[in-house]
Amino acid sequence: MNPSSNDPLVQRAAALVLDAFEDYDARFGDLTRRARRRFVRRDWRGAQADALARIDLQDGFLPEALGRFEALVGERMRSRPFWAAVRQAYAALTDGRHDAALARTLFNSMSRRFFLTEGVAPALEFHESGKAVAGDPDCPGELRPLPAASDAFDAWRAALRERGFPHRDLEADARAIAAAIQLRLRAGGAMPDIALLDTVFYRERRAYLVGRIDAADGPRPLVVALVNEAEGVRADAVLTERDQVSMLFGYARSWFHADLERVGDAVAFLHALLPGKPVSELYSVLGRGKQGKTERYREIQRHLAARPDEQLVRADGVRGMVMAVFTPRDLPVVFKVIRDRFAEPKDSVRADIEGKYRLVARRDRVGRLVEAQEFRRLRFPRAAFEPGMLEELLEGCTESVVAEGEQVLLRHCYVERRLRPLDLYARERPEAEARRAVLDYGQAITDLARSGIFPGDLLLKNFGVSRNGRALFYDFDELCLLEEVNFRDLPEAREEDETRPLEDWLYARPDDVFPALFPRFLGLSPPLRQALLVAHPGIFEAAWWREIQAKLHAGGYLDVPPYPAAARL
Repeated sequence: MNPSSNDPLVQRAAALVLDAFEDYDARFGDLTRRARRRFVRRDWRGAQADALARIDLQDGFLPEALGRFEALVGERMRSRPFWAAVRQAYAALTDGRHDAALARTLFNSMSRRFFLTEGVAPALEFHESGKAVAGDPDCPGELRPLPAASDAFDAWRAALRERGFPHRDLEADARAIAAAIQLRLRAGGAMPDIALLDTVFYRERRAYLVGRIDAADGPRPLVVALVNEAEGVRADAVLTERDQVSMLFGYARSWFHADLERVGDAVAFLHALLPGKPVSELYSVLGRGKQGKTERYREIQRHLAARPDEQLVRADGVRGMVMAVFTPRDLPVVFKVIRDRFAEPKDSVRADIEGKYRLVARRDRVGRLVEAQEFRRLRFPRAAFEPGMLEELLEGCTESVVAEGEQVLLRHCYVERRLRPLDLYARERPEAEARRAVLDYGQAITDLARSGIFPGDLLLKNFGVSRNGRALFYDFDELCLLEEVNFRDLPEAREEDETRPLEDWLYARPDDVFPALFPRFLGLSPPLRQALLVAHPGIFEAAWWREIQAKLHAGGYLDVPPYPAAARL
């Protein structure tokens, strides 16, 4: 006889899971709230440690929660009917809570971790695929208009005072913010209605005031960026353009620390202002990575359910030596599966590749490294795959992909936002657009270097172009820390060497890199190559790379602002 959700042990087990969620959420909140103290004290090492601790929190917490669950229920831990009854009781406990989605995702994580669920087990987890956005975009109790004042300067002066930061010149900041908004909206006369979230957002070495402007052309986002320097806090930038704010909250950046009481409302608020940004990415960028994965999977399931003729096909671009990559034709995501064997000259093993992806997940991605969400045990209908793609997976990725009748099981994969490969983009687009993308590719390499990352393989095929025209790096198998690389000048060739292959006369250790050789292998047209060399000469000079290494090794910080120069004050 199956247990009832009214069974006292079932009720206690459901209450224990809810208690575990609240315990986890409290720990998450403790780490998040430290961000203000770190920012005010300029404790950047502490901020970085907190960011890593929060990333690791749930994976470390799950074994603890499962241990408490087993201590309560004993052998019934192994009973699927028992878990199904607990799920039903837990649904009742969490129904109506503003954080129900987050609480239920923790239940799913516990259930899936214990049973190693393949695909979806509806009786043992919450699978709510019907609703794309849950939350109130007006953020009641959180979103407030600027303080009443006679003019914009007074209103911003009051708003900055309320947040209590030690500004070096608060009045100058208030005046600059008010003037920038008026200039960018081209608004004369009356001040537009502006509202700010009470919660301040923190990431790396900046704090952000996030809000909304009710402009003449409709609601638009507003972000004010603050920096804390030796002389005190100052306003550094004002962002009012959707594209700028979208990139600030983008999938190529690290997660914010924002102590939001109602995360779902904040997601709905941001989604209303940035409608092109998926809910899954907004949850992730607010630090709720597990919920981001849950929402991403639901987005994929909704898409496939609504389009029964959708096909999973090989992603455009050069076939990868390490990853097999497929994508739904009409949804901008890609699935990356590690191959069983890597083609020459790759000498890595599977564990090396997984290590690279973990490194990226734990680094400051400076807007240049795509977020890769790691998934396990996903199921897809066999009929959804284009036959050639399925054959490639079943023949070359047997450690990760298994066909089971009419289903295909992905034991392990990474899911990323789909980008247009830069080598294709540079050939397809008009010259001006191709030139902008190639120059931004040079800036991407510069930004990564300044953050202590060397992409390893600089071929254009390993970079993609976002819908905003931004160059992002997505192929991590050669990526490494800058400190691990020995950048060498290219020695002069002797006369007898000039007719010999390069590898016959140039000795190099595994960690040696010769930047002067980079232009030979990029595959750019002469005009694009010349434009890149003129705009970013340093990336082709060993001395430039060594200079950056020296600054980072000496404890220096090379700032990479997460917004364009046009947004700065």
